[in-house]
Amino acid sequence: MFNIRTYNNIAANGLNRFSSDTYNVSADIESADAILLRSEKLSADIITPTLKAVARAGAGVNNVPVADCTAAGVVVFNTPGANANAVKELVLCGLLLGSRGILPGIEFVNSLTGMDDYQAMSKLLEAEKKRFKGNEISGKTLGVIGLGAIGSLVAEMAIGLGMKVKGYDPALSVEAAWRLPSQVQRIENLTALVSSSDFISLHLPVLESTRGLFNADLFAAMHGSTCLLNFSRDEIVDTGALLAALDSGQLTRYISDFPRPELIGRDNVISMPHIGASTGEAEENCAVMAADQLIDFLENGNIRNSVNFPTLSLDRSTTAARGTRLAITNMNVPKMLGQITSVLADQNINVIDMLNKSRGDIAYNLIDLESEPSKEALTAIAGIEHVIKVTLL
Repeated sequence: MFNIRTYNNIAANGLNRFSSDTYNVSADIESADAILLRSEKLSADIITPTLKAVARAGAGVNNVPVADCTAAGVVVFNTPGANANAVKELVLCGLLLGSRGILPGIEFVNSLTGMDDYQAMSKLLEAEKKRFKGNEISGKTLGVIGLGAIGSLVAEMAIGLGMKVKGYDPALSVEAAWRLPSQVQRIENLTALVSSSDFISLHLPVLESTRGLFNADLFAAMHGSTCLLNFSRDEIVDTGALLAALDSGQLTRYISDFPRPELIGRDNVISMPHIGASTGEAEENCAVMAADQLIDFLENGNIRNSVNFPTLSLDRSTTAARGTRLAITNMNVPKMLGQITSVLADQNINVIDMLNKSRGDIAYNLIDLESEPSKEALTAIAGIEHVIKVTLL
């Protein structure tokens, strides 16, 4: 029986993936095998000797102590792409709000509470509507920074709306490149993209390399009528530089899903309460994806969409009975695999299939065995220097 501790409200469709015969799922579990959460801020205290995995039903993992989990051999999963459509649709809303006087127009109409004469109201609206004149987005240039699951959908959407799209992503994966519409013009220089875009949409994770990426130099490169949309992460934009650009008019409008006190009440800022993934569909997609990843990991040791471990999947051998698979995490140093297999050989345990991959300082191994190893063998493997965690599946 596996114990899954939950935080926040996890969509029922995700929780229903866990069979009651195999899983105990509750918010009150003390010694959990895995944690499933959304936005709860976790500390390193959640890492117990029994914990094997943390799965966040969402893309960002800034609320999870990833480095501490890695040191303890705990796999951290996220769900990239599960909420991509929800964010894409909100970016479309941001594009329209940034190009036309929709919000001021609505506020003006709602201010006419004292008028009860329809003809007089119609005449007033006809006279005042020029105040809310905007521009169409068709024919304008959208610069998309970050071309992953969300960025590629945003690019595709913009092309369908008649926009010209330029993209920048120095870490573009082969998989992401295949998803990207051929009409997207790849730009290798970020300053060049910023200087030639009417709208810029950010879709990057928070890393040391992206924190404060949008700084004074990039704002200075804008042509003076640019709208910046940030539905990615607040930390990517330098707040001081943003305020200076808004004050000087170098940036025409900032539309963000991350309100800050300094930006509240400004006419050239539209802030939303972090609702990019707040749709029933996105919450269900994320919960189901997170649950499926946990199940495959806990039962088979397979890893996909981890932010700290390598992607690794090994089919169960047809000749190996259930319960004869070892999952071993160790530091990525030489001669580890030889030491592990030597222990198995000394115990007369035959290896029938195995897979080994590494990511940074961490290496992960799945080993299918012809017979179940003894406690002594497991203890011997766990005692090898640089071995972090040994699990019999």
